[in-house]
Amino acid sequence: MVDPLMTLATGLGLGLSPWASGTLGSLLGLPLAWWLLGRTWRIQVAVTLTLLLAAVPVCHLAEQALGDKDDGRIVLDEIVAFPVAVVGQAAARQPLALASAFVVYRLFDATKPPPVSLVETMPGGVGIVLDDVIAAAMTWLVMAGGLMLWRRRQASW
Repeated sequence: MVDPLMTLATGLGLGLSPWASGTLGSLLGLPLAWWLLGRTWRIQVAVTLTLLLAAVPVCHLAEQALGDKDDGRIVLDEIVAFPVAVVGQAAARQPLALASAFVVYRLFDATKPPPVSLVETMPGGVGIVLDDVIAAAMTWLVMAGGLMLWRRRQASW
């Protein structure tokens, strides 16, 4: 991979894997999310939004170069969208919680339930990134609910 844009779009080449390229590429989102969770809420949001906005043109250009709509080799969208799944949820910095968020996120991203499937139809980099953001937002809701129930259970003991 000589082209820096394609190297970035394919998650340093993880997206080129013939097996579960989206999941392998998404793994790079784990340390990013963990690092962000150690920052203030404002920094988490600012960095995440910046990365998402920067990913749109990169994914768009990679899609054009590869010639296939939302080509599976493009995984930058999964990487930068994953932090949305845990932003502001400090408890998600724990390994089990972060791993749970990752599994739920991959489930939503892979199965593409509505509204994920509806947003995916948008053209270019916007559609590529936005479907992952919606999957991550749905994951955030699941995580927030799960963490709330866990805290209630802990308090009742």
